[in-house]
Amino acid sequence: MTPSEPSQSALHEAVASLPEPLREPVRIALQGLDSETQRSAAEPVLASLPAVWACSNFITRACRRDPKLLEELFESGDLERSYPADGYRTRLHQWTAELSGAAALKAALRRFRCREMVRIAWRDLAGWAELDDTLQGLSALAEACINQALACLHEWLREQWGTPRDAAGEPQQMIVLGMGKLGGRELNFSSDIDLIFCYPEPGHTDGTRPLANEEYFTRLGRQLIAALDEQTPDGQAFRVDMRLRPYGQSGPLVTSFNGMEIYYQTQGREWERYALIKARVVGGDYERGGQLLEELMPFVYRRYLDYGAMESLRAMKALVAREVQRKGLEDNIKLGRGGIREIEFIAQVFQLIRGGQERALRRRGLLAVLDCLAAQGQLPRFAQNELSQAYRFLRRLENRLQMIDDRQTHELPSDALDRLRLAHAMGYPDYATLRRQLDGWRQKVQEHFDQVFVAPQGGSAGDDTEPDALAELWQGTATADEAAERLAAAGFEKPAEAHERLTALHHSHGCRALSAQGRNRLDRLMPMLVRAIGGGRCPDATLPRVLQLLESVAQRTAYLALLNEHPLALSQLVQLCAGSPWIAQQLTRHPILLDELLDPRTLYAPLGRDALQRELTQRLEDVPPTDLEQQMEVLRHCKQTNNLRVAAADLSGAVPLMVVSDYLTDIAEVVLEAVLSLAWRHVSDRYGQPTGRVNGASVQQGLVILAYGKLGSFELGYGSDLDLVFIHEAHGEQQMTDGARPVDNPVFFARLVQRIIHILTTPTPGGVLYAVDTRLRPSGKAGLLTSSLEAFSHYQLHQAWTWEHQALVRSRVVAGSPHLAKAVEAIRRQVLTRRRDSQSLRREVRQMRERMRREKAADQPGVFDLKQDRGGIADIEFMVQYGVLACAAENPALLRYTDNIRLLDELSSCGWISAKQAQVLAEAYRAYRACVHRLALQEQPARTAAETLQTQRDRVAELWLELMGADDENG
Repeated sequence: MTPSEPSQSALHEAVASLPEPLREPVRIALQGLDSETQRSAAEPVLASLPAVWACSNFITRACRRDPKLLEELFESGDLERSYPADGYRTRLHQWTAELSGAAALKAALRRFRCREMVRIAWRDLAGWAELDDTLQGLSALAEACINQALACLHEWLREQWGTPRDAAGEPQQMIVLGMGKLGGRELNFSSDIDLIFCYPEPGHTDGTRPLANEEYFTRLGRQLIAALDEQTPDGQAFRVDMRLRPYGQSGPLVTSFNGMEIYYQTQGREWERYALIKARVVGGDYERGGQLLEELMPFVYRRYLDYGAMESLRAMKALVAREVQRKGLEDNIKLGRGGIREIEFIAQVFQLIRGGQERALRRRGLLAVLDCLAAQGQLPRFAQNELSQAYRFLRRLENRLQMIDDRQTHELPSDALDRLRLAHAMGYPDYATLRRQLDGWRQKVQEHFDQVFVAPQGGSAGDDTEPDALAELWQGTATADEAAERLAAAGFEKPAEAHERLTALHHSHGCRALSAQGRNRLDRLMPMLVRAIGGGRCPDATLPRVLQLLESVAQRTAYLALLNEHPLALSQLVQLCAGSPWIAQQLTRHPILLDELLDPRTLYAPLGRDALQRELTQRLEDVPPTDLEQQMEVLRHCKQTNNLRVAAADLSGAVPLMVVSDYLTDIAEVVLEAVLSLAWRHVSDRYGQPTGRVNGASVQQGLVILAYGKLGSFELGYGSDLDLVFIHEAHGEQQMTDGARPVDNPVFFARLVQRIIHILTTPTPGGVLYAVDTRLRPSGKAGLLTSSLEAFSHYQLHQAWTWEHQALVRSRVVAGSPHLAKAVEAIRRQVLTRRRDSQSLRREVRQMRERMRREKAADQPGVFDLKQDRGGIADIEFMVQYGVLACAAENPALLRYTDNIRLLDELSSCGWISAKQAQVLAEAYRAYRACVHRLALQEQPARTAAETLQTQRDRVAELWLELMGADDENG
């Protein structure tokens, strides 16, 4: 048997395995394949040939037209291997290294393109390349042709006109931006390429006959288009489409960076934002081009949640749908229902809406975007899976459809033989089976697309009159009597007052200044909103709260779009504003929080500590490490978002009181840890790390944040300040930072704490993170912002007042160095377990409490100040603190906890109070705090009618007399 016989046998078997109609064309084609070429092929390659040729007329024609092409592919082994990242560039550079002149370049580009397209299609059809490999290979091939052609043409043009330079003499290069699928590295087989040409700065070439840079790069751009697009005897490399450039076909071929920025800032349209999502540098000066794209990001991705993008993309899709219907393109797998474009729209609408806030969404690859959306919970995981599988199916089908004749088409074939070719290429026995599979995937895509894009309808089911009636009322076409009648029917008890408020909003400056689009959004929203408020509880109180919010966001009409697009969010808004003016104010001050209303599953389910840390860490990782301003905004948004979730859950009764405070405390602690980390990074980048030498070794020094008050005792409320003390290490010698600009460690820590307080308290567009009170530090306002561990210890042991030791009972370290935290806790334990004279201690605690009562109590008949009046919260806290200070020397277990409820249990266990007394105080304390929380949500001070909690108040007052004795007559 000769060496070629096994290969011949495999070849004949492969032909015989083809469907009958495809065998004869392949047999005829194989007659022109000489035996020498066959012998040069590896057996798997030769065995794949019949199936590949059966599915692709393009490959068959190319190989028969140029037998050397097939022989070279066989001998090189390139059909069986994938290229490295720079494989196409390296090979094309070798093809063009000795060229001279545009004609030779065009010929080389076309021959190279033909070779590599045959190779890519062969590997795809033989099943040797995954879809991603095929798409990225096609994109890399196009990019290599663009970049190499540009380099050659630029060099030849420079020889004629000189090097283009800016006003400072710096050389300039043209930048080619690849748009669409080329930019996303998802190019399909026979796609044209969408390009934009630009250059950095105006100027002139430095040749003997200078040209303006714009003229130079315009000539270069025309030559590049011709090199790629022009039809020659060798065909065409790539069809070039320049219509996406600024001003489209009527605009200049090449634009300066400044011209690009001005255009997009002043005239950029919504579809151009969509186009720029995938923009990528594919030729020329990659570094400067990357800088340009970064400068254009604010145009593409708005800083706020841009729900107006939903309307824009829906309008774009409607135009496409009309074109599909007009041209009868229902079977177009790209533009038709359930096609590739609908999957792209789903991914890209979320990118446009959220990309300004979520940098992780600023990706070019569609599948990566879908995966990110699922990870963030924006898409259900099953939807992401189905859309990803459908996309892969449709893109394989698209490529194999185009591989038949290397023709840019998305229409399913009508020819029976081509239908069989396509089915065979996709691995199906016949076209009918392929079509059933295709229709199934398109149906799934349609369903997901409609879930995202179908416009919600206003009005209640079966109610055709109320929306029109309320729309007339809003537009002012109804009389005052008609308006009052309609509002009363809608549920308002004071319809005339409600009508007056609506009319005031309608004629307000903000509404009159709206664009036509913004006005349309508001006009669509108001009837739905009025109906929702009227159908809820307390409509007359709710209406002004919601209208105040609308007036504040009217100019940012994307928020109006959000409420129009999501009736559930509208319902949640009304419900929360009806329940809490505090929540209404938070939403008014920070309308970005409206996004949280979209999903009740997350709105009413506050995050635990670990989830909070993951969320904040992820958001901060998306911000450049040097951008402190944006980091501060992320911190504020994280805190506000999670506080809203807690408040919503609290309002709905989904979580009990004690858990509300736990959630709020967790939020504050996670934020403080992040703030300390950010501040440390910023200060240490400037000065280095604080170190000291101990026994000759360099040891890094740390800092901790010691929390007092409500944060220290896990009892934080919605508007609570943070009582903080900062303590740093200062042991060893040579207390200096180790950076290029060293400073003494105390200076480092002082500046660190200043930075922490700056991050926490500086007002930004996102508000203030937390108000901070540092008056509990050693020596109060007169003391340093940060104390060394030794100074803190000395002060607490030798100088602190009794009230400062009372405060220490509710203190704990919430962030910072773990080993320093242990040292601080040891000092706290040492101070609090000191033996004290119980009579003197009782007198001092009682006197301090009476002084507070005189200064802060309500002193109003019929009013009970929950915190400061006799029998209130402060009385319970002072009794607990006295008990701990009096008993901790004998019962150090009292120092395990810092919250009052568990301390009452401990005081009962050690015998200072009875179990019954502890229960009375704990029940009163819970009742008081529950009332304080409710009042905070109503934006009311912590005061209530005297009789509301009279029983608890009397019992606490009785126990005060029993445990603390009568107050001193002189106070």
